[in-house]
Amino acid sequence: MEVSHRSRQRTRERIIAGVLLASGLISILVTAGIVFALASETVGFFRLVSLKQFLTDPKWTPMFDPAHYGILSLLAGTTIIAVGSALVAVPLGLATAIYLSEYAPDRLRRVLKPVLELLAGIPTVVYGYFALTFVTPLLQKLIPSLDVFNALSAFITVGIMITPLISSMSEDAMLAVPRSLREAAYALGATRLEVAVKVVLPAAFSGVVASVILAVSRAVGETMIVALAAGSTPKLSLNPLQSIQTMTGFIAQVSQGDLEAGSAAYKAIYTVGMSLFATTLGLNLFAKWLTRRFQRGGRL
Repeated sequence: MEVSHRSRQRTRERIIAGVLLASGLISILVTAGIVFALASETVGFFRLVSLKQFLTDPKWTPMFDPAHYGILSLLAGTTIIAVGSALVAVPLGLATAIYLSEYAPDRLRRVLKPVLELLAGIPTVVYGYFALTFVTPLLQKLIPSLDVFNALSAFITVGIMITPLISSMSEDAMLAVPRSLREAAYALGATRLEVAVKVVLPAAFSGVVASVILAVSRAVGETMIVALAAGSTPKLSLNPLQSIQTMTGFIAQVSQGDLEAGSAAYKAIYTVGMSLFATTLGLNLFAKWLTRRFQRGGRL
């Protein structure tokens, strides 16, 4: 009986291991399929458009005559949204995480955290209309010359949207820091703020970096907010008061089935998608490098 029980247990363990392996392989295959679909069309695009034009041309007008295929204007718009939203979300998110993990009573934390995480569940199209109908008119009272479609309103709203990601994940990382570190710092006479900033935050650095990178990646890939609030005017400018177009905004604008399959404009959709993929991959590699450098005692 005991041998039979052990045999059944090993069989169940093999089945579980096989299911987990299959899950991992499926995720790898899906990623490989996405990369292959993007790469195949991207190669075709560069057979029609030179890489030099793609990287140096300041104009992006693939649907007009003469056509221009300079990715710089879309990169500039995406950079404004990503950096601007990070400037909004990182201070708010980290301050909220520090308060929830170090200052808030347990009862208040149980209420505040779920309410804060509700913001992450709001559809982005709702955020887009919020930016267009509330944030932009409010900003126009402060800046009368502000365009109706502008990057400032868009990145403020995107920053509000990604704040719960940073605050929730950073708080989880801070709560995972051993209590003994806090007690040792208090024993040395440190204040609660000093404990939070100089002990807990560095100890939870890898989790905080992961939350920030995930949030910035979400901002880079955001579509509806920038499409509704920022407009669709690709410009090689870092002025947040103007209408811009991001890489995702371009894909949303032209992916309506009106382009001729096989044309350069059609293949440009996949090329921009590949650029987005490369940007997100670069952010993740940078996060891993930064985390390893910090864990080894290196300076930032």
